[in-house]
Amino acid sequence: MRNLKIAIQKSGRLYEDSIKILKEAGIEFNNGINKLKAEAYNFPLEVFFLRDDDIPQYVEDGVADIGIVGENVVLEKNKELNIIEKLGFGKCRLSIAIPKEKKFTSLQDLQGQRIATSYAGILNTFLQKNNVTADIHEISGSVEIAPGIGLADAICDLVSSGSTLFTNGLKEVEVVLKSEAVLVSNKNIAFEQQKIIEKLLFRINAVRKAKNNKYILLNAPNEKLEAIISILPGMKSPTVLPLAEKGWSSVHSVLNENEFWDIIEKLKENGAQGILVVPIEKMVL
Repeated sequence: MRNLKIAIQKSGRLYEDSIKILKEAGIEFNNGINKLKAEAYNFPLEVFFLRDDDIPQYVEDGVADIGIVGENVVLEKNKELNIIEKLGFGKCRLSIAIPKEKKFTSLQDLQGQRIATSYAGILNTFLQKNNVTADIHEISGSVEIAPGIGLADAICDLVSSGSTLFTNGLKEVEVVLKSEAVLVSNKNIAFEQQKIIEKLLFRINAVRKAKNNKYILLNAPNEKLEAIISILPGMKSPTVLPLAEKGWSSVHSVLNENEFWDIIEKLKENGAQGILVVPIEKMVL
C-alpha cells in the first residue's frame, strides 16, 4: 500500500501546530531543520514541508494527497479541493483596515478607494457582493505599510490580535472572512489512501476532543447525589463510587471546557467538595 502524502507549512504561523497535532496523534517523524520531506516511522504517512501558498496546488495536482493549510489560502487559490475537516487552530480573520484618524460608517465609504491586499480574489468577491467598486492593489507581504507610504487608502489583511494594525496606525473596520487551519484533500483519492485518511482523522479528532474536555473527580454527600448528577453532562452518565466515609460518594465525569466554570459553581452550591480537575490526553468516543 502506498503511503498517504500530506503537505504542511515548512515555516509560518501554522507550522508548529500542524507538527504538534500529527505528533499528538501518535505519528512519529523527523522534522529536522531544512527538511523538505519526512517519512513517519509508525504510520503510513509521508510529510512534505512546503510554502503555504503552494499547498493547494500540490494537493490539486496529486503530488500530495492531503494538506493542512489556512482556509483563507484555500479560498484565495480557488483550487479543486475537498475541505475534509476544520482543525481548530490558526484562527484569524481577514479584515479591512483604514488609518485610525479616518471615519468609517459603512462599506460604501470604500467606494473608489485604493485597497492593498494579498487576497485580491476573496476581497473582490466580497466587494462585489456588497456593491462596492474599489481599486484593488495586489501586493505580497508588508501590506500594513501601504497607507503610510501613500500606496493605498485601506488594506485587507489577516488579523489575529490587531497589534500590527495598531503599530502601523490602522484600525479594523470590517471582517471579510473568519479563517482557521483546515485539512484538504485531492478530489480523486484512491480507496487505499481514503482508508488511511479515516484512520488519521480518527486520531486527530481524539486529540481535539481531549483538549476541549476535562476529567473531573469530586466528593458528594449522598443526600445531594441526585442533584449533583443532574448537573453533570458526562459522556453517558457519571461514575459513582462509595467512599470509606459513610454517607459520601466519589463522582467522576467529563466536562466540556466551554461549560466548565458554570458547572463547577453549581456543583459547589450543591455540596460538592474536594473537586479535582485532570487534563485528558486522548478521548475516544
